[in-house]
Amino acid sequence: MKEINSKAIHIAVVAVLLFTAACAPVFSELQSARLAGVNHTEITPSFSAVSAHEGGNSEGIQNHLGAQIAYGVHPQIDLRLRYEYIWLTGFDEIQGGTSILAFGPKFSLVTDRLALYLPVGRALEEGQSWEFQPTIFFTHAFWENKLDFTIAPKYVVTLCEGCEDLLAFNFGLALGKDVRTFAIRPEYGILLNPGQRGSYHHFSIGISAMLGGIKK
Repeated sequence: MKEINSKAIHIAVVAVLLFTAACAPVFSELQSARLAGVNHTEITPSFSAVSAHEGGNSEGIQNHLGAQIAYGVHPQIDLRLRYEYIWLTGFDEIQGGTSILAFGPKFSLVTDRLALYLPVGRALEEGQSWEFQPTIFFTHAFWENKLDFTIAPKYVVTLCEGCEDLLAFNFGLALGKDVRTFAIRPEYGILLNPGQRGSYHHFSIGISAMLGGIKK
């Protein structure tokens, strides 16, 4: 019975969220309002665990392995690329999962404190639709260059007929000796469909490393 329930939840997630592409249900961010800087590259490998919640009940449904690359093309603009591999929990093997690719520009609005990210993406399976996920980053430095806290709300626009748009909110930390060059990124997030009950939650951990030193 548990296996049947897990499969039923997975089918619902895939139908409503996953295969509408972009980063759903990869709704984690694992970044802040900071930019990589011109001619600098930041890489962020990560792991996420996603669970479904409704009526006081919850169940882990999926795990993700991912990587993000950010490259600075302008003092106020990065270009970002993200890949995620998703598989069901409760199985011994991770084969047969789903790959998702997303990309887009990130704009600094207030240096290191406020940024706008405009990614688009999709699941790589043939026939899948695109998503657009405008995201705003509000970052506060609790300890300058050593501890950042970021709130990142996003609106998930599903570019397919009959699909519903979603809302997500992420809350993340960046910790390190100097987060401009190396940071550990724990994060929690929630994904909501405003017209429906229930929600999806994730706990993620990422590690960011800057190639090319600190941006000028």
